[in-house]
Amino acid sequence: MDGITWLLLPPDQSLAFLLADNGFDVWIANTRGTRYSRGHVSLSPDDPAYWDWTWDELVAYDLPATFQYVHDQAGQNLHYVGHSLGTLMALAAFSKSQLVSSLRSAALLCPIAYVGQMSSPLARNAANNFLAEALHWLGLNEFDPRGEAVVKLLKIICNKPGVDCTDLLTSFTGQNCCLNSSIVDVFLSHEPQSTATKNMIHISQMIRGGTIEMYDYDDEEKNREHYGETSPPAYNMASIPNDLPLFLSYGGADALSDMNDVQLLLDSLKDGEGDKVVKQYRADYAHADYVMSANAKQDVYDPLIAFFRLQ
Repeated sequence: MDGITWLLLPPDQSLAFLLADNGFDVWIANTRGTRYSRGHVSLSPDDPAYWDWTWDELVAYDLPATFQYVHDQAGQNLHYVGHSLGTLMALAAFSKSQLVSSLRSAALLCPIAYVGQMSSPLARNAANNFLAEALHWLGLNEFDPRGEAVVKLLKIICNKPGVDCTDLLTSFTGQNCCLNSSIVDVFLSHEPQSTATKNMIHISQMIRGGTIEMYDYDDEEKNREHYGETSPPAYNMASIPNDLPLFLSYGGADALSDMNDVQLLLDSLKDGEGDKVVKQYRADYAHADYVMSANAKQDVYDPLIAFFRLQ
């Protein structure tokens, strides 16, 4: 997804507008490969090299560049808000003590670190059946969720026993509690968008292995070439500085950011100084509710803004 994430709801309910109305200077970032982030100094999206990245590169290059740019423009430290992949990038960076010197606090909605217990039958089947790897073998470097090849493979998975795709959004996200049908139409007119097939392989590796490690080239020599060791290095969540103010909100119905996986993350953060980690659990929320729920303002955004004000 792209920065539209924060603008899907009406202006009096969208987090980006609410923050602006509350006096915050709001900067919206778009993930590499999505509609508003397809530029490159020398490559075009038709070049395989353009898609030769995973979220490792987003952590190493894109997020630091975004922080640097906003910090230079605004002249002050940042509050960060991420949803889903946006939380994974941040947690991985914080675990290496990157960005923390220019950060005031971070709010992470549907935090993604461990995904080994992901309960979405569609996502789990896609990972276990090496769907992303199959696309890569077919020479498709851009993972376009609306493209013919992905749609064909999804249809095959949807025909498997135990996978119900009558409502494709729900089969990925879990049963969202509070979406108006009109907002789903708005969502589908913008999302989902492209990413690198290599990025999907990386996330599939995490689902299958239950680990949070750098991309595995599945070849000891290639791993050694990239990392200086035969297996990919891990991101250690316990290394996240324990004086970093974090607001973590997660949902009981979320099939992508499963609460058992979130618990693993919370366990590794538990040395955090008492009030530095604020946890919010919404039993009825699933993955999309956090950016599209008709109740998100009072349920999540108001407490999030109150948390920012205290930092």
